Amino acid sequence: MTPLGLPLALTMGEPAGIGGEITLMAWNAERSRGQTFFAIDDPDRLAALARRLHIDVPIKAIAEPGEAASIFSAALPVLPQPLAVPVRPGDPDPANAKAVLGSIARAVAAALQGQAAGVVTNPINKKVLAEAGFPHPGHTEYLGELTGVAHPVMMLACPGLRVVPVTIHAPLRTAIGQLTAAAIVMAGRVTARALVEDFAIAAPRIAVAGLNPHAGEDGLLGSEEKDIIAPAVDRLRAEGLVVVGPLPADSLFHARARAEYDAVLCMYHDQALIPLKTIDFDHGVDVTLGLPIVRTSPDHGTAFEIAGRGIARVDSLLAALRLARNMAGNRAAGVGPVRGRPALAGD
Repeated sequence: MTPLGLPLALTMGEPAGIGGEITLMAWNAERSRGQTFFAIDDPDRLAALARRLHIDVPIKAIAEPGEAASIFSAALPVLPQPLAVPVRPGDPDPANAKAVLGSIARAVAAALQGQAAGVVTNPINKKVLAEAGFPHPGHTEYLGELTGVAHPVMMLACPGLRVVPVTIHAPLRTAIGQLTAAAIVMAGRVTARALVEDFAIAAPRIAVAGLNPHAGEDGLLGSEEKDIIAPAVDRLRAEGLVVVGPLPADSLFHARARAEYDAVLCMYHDQALIPLKTIDFDHGVDVTLGLPIVRTSPDHGTAFEIAGRGIARVDSLLAALRLARNMAGNRAAGVGPVRGRPALAGD
């Protein structure tokens, strides 16, 4: 079966958060469109949640992903992932961390084995997982481990903007210390390839943000632009990529500037996420680039403060599901999956 005929795999996420209720809402929104997915979750939990929130979603346990297509129009297909302890909305329990991580691992395995077109992950809580012994700072790094990719790259995307933070889940002081020319070059290469393969942009244009105010003001406000960022930009250009920068971050994100590039490399987490969430808070999608599988996620957290109330918005999850489907289609129709990609200069 081609990727376009396969279902997407949707993970559990943190069960005490809003992942379960937006999963139910997403099935209601997607079943009329025929955009099949299956959840990897506890079917009894989802059924009880649907009853409590008065969301009309029949739940059907499946034994393998291939059953999802024939079931999806009538019920939400769920590949069972039992929880260790009952869930209380807004009150996460590290005892359920094994199930949360198992859901992700099984989704990735399904995609790698050609049983799923891609993986869409519901939000996790990093602190709860860390308390249970999880060694990674987030989804991105764990997905790299599961797929054998040493340096996966995080992109945040919405219809008006794509941003890639070069340093990700680290305190700002640490992130500045982690910033290297090699890291910028790696992120630029992976981003350029993904823009071609996953977003069907034949000749991608990449902007690179400076780290300091006014991109360092020729060294007056910091030397990282001269010492780290500009050499990385020169290297990427030498490899044939269309890259500009380092540019002042305070003027990179208005509408006229955004029309000049297809993605921007940012130097740290909030430099990337603040403009994207300001431009389109409800439809942002987290995308992991450089993997042999498609992976997207809603660009929001577990929202413990509203979990179990049925008031969460499903927009970002729907955007993640639809972008994953588009990316799978682009890979199938274009240059093919990452594992069979043509080499870029510098590989």
